[in-house]
Amino acid sequence: MQMSAKAGILLVIILILVPAVAAEDSLEWYTRGQNAANAGNYADAVTYYNNALSLDPSYAFALAGKAMALNALGQYSEALDAANQALAIRTSTDAQNAMAYALFKLGRYDEAVAAYVNFTATVTNHADAYCNLAFSYVQTGNPDAALKAYAQCANLDPHNAGTWNQIGLVYMSQDKYTEALDAFNHATQETTKSAEIWNNKGLALAALGRYQDALDCFNAALTISPVYADAEKNKESVMGKSQVYQVTGSPTPTKAPWVLGGGTSPATVPTTAAAQTAVNVTESLPAGTIAVTATETPVATKTTYTPLSPIGALTAIVVAGIVFAGAKRRKN
Repeated sequence: MQMSAKAGILLVIILILVPAVAAEDSLEWYTRGQNAANAGNYADAVTYYNNALSLDPSYAFALAGKAMALNALGQYSEALDAANQALAIRTSTDAQNAMAYALFKLGRYDEAVAAYVNFTATVTNHADAYCNLAFSYVQTGNPDAALKAYAQCANLDPHNAGTWNQIGLVYMSQDKYTEALDAFNHATQETTKSAEIWNNKGLALAALGRYQDALDCFNAALTISPVYADAEKNKESVMGKSQVYQVTGSPTPTKAPWVLGGGTSPATVPTTAAAQTAVNVTESLPAGTIAVTATETPVATKTTYTPLSPIGALTAIVVAGIVFAGAKRRKN
């Protein structure tokens, strides 16, 4: 049965308007970004989030995901910008966390305090956020608030030696040596492989007049790290019962992901004098570790189609030619 001219024209229109080449929409790009971020492929995640945003610039979830991925890449200024854009559109705990973490890493501790207070008011089970908040309080000269935040962190993650070490250091700064010793005892119960923790525990013991116990701690520190200059000085001082001690400075968080919230691996404890700044701790980000998992469950993906397919158009032209040729022959 031969096709009529009208049917042929209709077929041409259908082939042009409904092509065969599928294309991702913003939701699919966002989902790809989430999957890449969860797999640790943060550079790819940023690319996918950008693709989603090119189709929908006001896609708040994509902006929040992008912010968390940029934090994981160490691009904190860009992450802060993306997080602020997301929060200008809608409130999102992912965006709040990303903003707080970026401010923390940029050393903007006053702003980080405000951001983490806002975040932990909603998310109360994020240990790393409390530890970052506590460290920010220390940097802004509020040790009492820091201890409260560290207590929250330790309650959620009681086996984190790094957190207990931080608590001990705050108490040392307040000359509360009994409380500091208790914190350092918790730390050494969790790990015996940190020279810094043994050194700090020795300092607390020496301040309490327990010189032989302090000497044992300094020796333990030097067994782990024989070139630990502070521990050597402290050992010499305590042997002479001097009250002058070298206190290890307030440690700064080291990248392992994430912040003063993860455990310390014995294999990563510093073993050189230059490395003796702090017990290695895990940093948080973005969905725990530097987790980039969104708190909102992604909607099931759907597929849209491009407005024009070269294959469909070519097919349409061929079919149209056949139809019109047949129609012309019937006229003749």
